[in-house]
Amino acid sequence: MARPGDNRPSFVHLHVHSEYSLLDGACRAADLARAAKAMEMPAVAITDHGNLFGAIDFYQEACTAGVKPIIGSELYLAPGDRRDKEARGLREAGYHLLLLAMNLVGYRNLIRLSTIGYMEGFYYKPRIDKVVLREHSEGLICTSGCLGGEIPQKLLSGDYDAAKRLAEQYLDIFGAERFFIELQDHGMEEQRHINPELADLANRLGVATIATNDVHYLAHDDVESHDVLCCIATRARIDEENRFKFYNDQFYLKSPEEMAAALPGWPEALANTLRVAEMCNVAFDFGKRFAPRYQPPDEKSADDYLRELVYQGADGRYGAIHEELRQRIDYELSVIRDKGFSGYFLIVWDLVRYARENNIPAVARGSGCSTVVGYCLGISAVDPLHYGLYFERFMDPERDEMPDIDIDICQDGRQDIINYVRGKYGHVAQIITFGRLKARAAIRDVCRALNVPLAQADRVARLVPDELKMTIDKALKREPELKKLYENDATIRKALDIARKLEGVARHASVHAAGVVIADQPLEGLIPLYKPADSTDVITQFEGPTVEKVGLLKMDFLGLRTLSQIHRARELILQHHGIEIDLEKLDLTDQNVYELLQRGQTRGIFQFESGGMRDVLMKMKPNRIEDLIAANALFRLGPMEYIDEY
Repeated sequence: MARPGDNRPSFVHLHVHSEYSLLDGACRAADLARAAKAMEMPAVAITDHGNLFGAIDFYQEACTAGVKPIIGSELYLAPGDRRDKEARGLREAGYHLLLLAMNLVGYRNLIRLSTIGYMEGFYYKPRIDKVVLREHSEGLICTSGCLGGEIPQKLLSGDYDAAKRLAEQYLDIFGAERFFIELQDHGMEEQRHINPELADLANRLGVATIATNDVHYLAHDDVESHDVLCCIATRARIDEENRFKFYNDQFYLKSPEEMAAALPGWPEALANTLRVAEMCNVAFDFGKRFAPRYQPPDEKSADDYLRELVYQGADGRYGAIHEELRQRIDYELSVIRDKGFSGYFLIVWDLVRYARENNIPAVARGSGCSTVVGYCLGISAVDPLHYGLYFERFMDPERDEMPDIDIDICQDGRQDIINYVRGKYGHVAQIITFGRLKARAAIRDVCRALNVPLAQADRVARLVPDELKMTIDKALKREPELKKLYENDATIRKALDIARKLEGVARHASVHAAGVVIADQPLEGLIPLYKPADSTDVITQFEGPTVEKVGLLKMDFLGLRTLSQIHRARELILQHHGIEIDLEKLDLTDQNVYELLQRGQTRGIFQFESGGMRDVLMKMKPNRIEDLIAANALFRLGPMEYIDEY
C-alpha cells in the first residue's frame, strides 16, 4: 500500500513471464524479486505460459527478497472441448487466460489445470476448457487476459454482445470478487481501442478492473536481447522482415509511475492490483513429506523389518558380527528410524532385489555407498568399514532432508525397473530437466540471429574454455584473444553483450536421464505434470531439487551402457567357457589389470576413458584399488590442481 503522504501510485505486477515461458520470457526469478523490491512493490506475480515450471524457485526468491510471491499461470483455453484437435483458425488453438492462486486450494487447482492442459488438451499448446475450469475454480482469481484473451478477441472483432456473454460466463464461474477485467496499454492501437469497452463491460457487470503490463523481460534495456531470444526460438534472423517479433519495447517490468503514465484514465485499475495482491496468500510448508510407504510382511513395522533384513544381510556380508559392526549398524538404524526413512531403505532394497532376481545389474554409487545398512541390504557393493566411509556423508543427523541413493542400472533393463516401480507403488513419474543457454551455445545462437558468419561465430565460441561453470565473463578475463575481439570488433562485442544477458536462460524442457519421483498419493494433487508433445512419458514440471523441496521422494535410476556391456560379457563367458563371474568376488589385487591402467589402455571404461584421465593414470602408475579411488576423486573441477602434488 502507499505510505501516508506518499503520492506514488499503488501498483504490483500481476502478469509476468519468467524464463520458464521458454524462449519467450527472459525474467529470472531472483532478478524479478529484487527488481520488485527495489520499486517498493509489496508483491509480484509469476504467470508463465501454461506451466508452473518455476513456481517454487520464484516463491523462495520472492520470500528471500521480502516481496510477497503470487503464483499464477497464463493458461490456454480451447475454443471448445479441450480434447478437440481442430485449430478453428487459431494457430495456438486456444485463448489466453490468466489465473492467480489465492491459497493452497487455489494452488492445487492451478496444478490440476496445468496438468490437464498437458495430459489431455495439448494441441500446439497445453489447453484447458471451461468444463475443467469450472471444476477447479475454487481458490483462483481469473482475469480477462491480454489481447489474446477470449473477451478482448470478441471486442476486437466488434462483437460487444458476445464479449458480454463471455464475461458473464466467467462471472458465473468465479463470482464478482474473483473475476477481474484486465486493462493493458503497450502503445498498441488495438489496446487503446478496446480499453474503454473493457472498462464499460466491467462497470455494467459490477466487476473491478486491474491494470497489467505483459512483462516478458526485466528492464527497458533488455529489449534487444529479448528480441534476439525470440529469433532463437523461431530460428529467425534479426533482419528478416516477416519474422515473429514483439510490437515495441514496452513489455518490461515498469515502475508504478510508468504504469500510471501508461493508463492515466484508470487509476482504480492500478490500485486494484493491491487488492488482488492482498487476496493472494499462498504459503508452502516445505516440512511435509509424501514418500511412499513400504508394507512389510506379517504386519511388522518398517523399522523392525529393516533391522531384520540388515542383520540377515550382515551375516552374509561379514560372517561373525563383531562389536564395531554392531555399533555402526545400530547407530545408522537409529538415525534412519528417527528421521522416518526406514520405508525409503526398504523401497530401494525392494527395487535392487527385483533387479537382481530379473538378471538386471543394479548397484548404488556415490554417497549411498557410505552406509553399512545399504551394504548389508545388498544395495551397494562397497564395505564402508573397510574403506573408512562416514555415514554422515550420506545422511547428516543434524539436517532435515530426504535421503538420496543413486542407483546405476543396466541400460537395457532401466525401463523394466521403472515399470516395476509404477506397478507396485503407483504414483510415479520421471523428472523434467531444462537445457540452458550455456556460454558457448549462447554465443552461437546469438551470432546466428545477428547474421554473424558461421565460421566467425564458431571461432568466438571456441575461445570460451570448455570447463564446468564457465561463463562468458570468466572467459573474457582469462582469454586475451577473446577480450581483444570484444574490444576491437563492434559486431562481436554486441553479440557477446547480448549472449551475456541470455546466458543461463532455460532453453527447452526434456526428461532427466535418471530422475524418478515416487509418492504415496496421486502426483497430480501434489505437483504439476508435463507430457512432451512427441512422447507418452509423464514427467514432473519441477526439476529434481524442487521435487525434493516439496516433500517428494526422488530416486536416480541411471541407465549405464557400461553395466550393459559388462552384463553381456559375463553372459558370453558363461556361454562359451562355462565360467560364471561374480563381480563382487573379483581379485582387486590383480597386477595384470593395473598394468593396463598404467599404460592408459582404458577406452570404454566408465570414468577412466577420457584423454585427461588416461594421462593421470600413466603418470600415477596405480597398483592398488585405493589409487584408482584417489584418481577418480581428484579428476574433477577443484581438486584437479592438486593431482601433480598427490
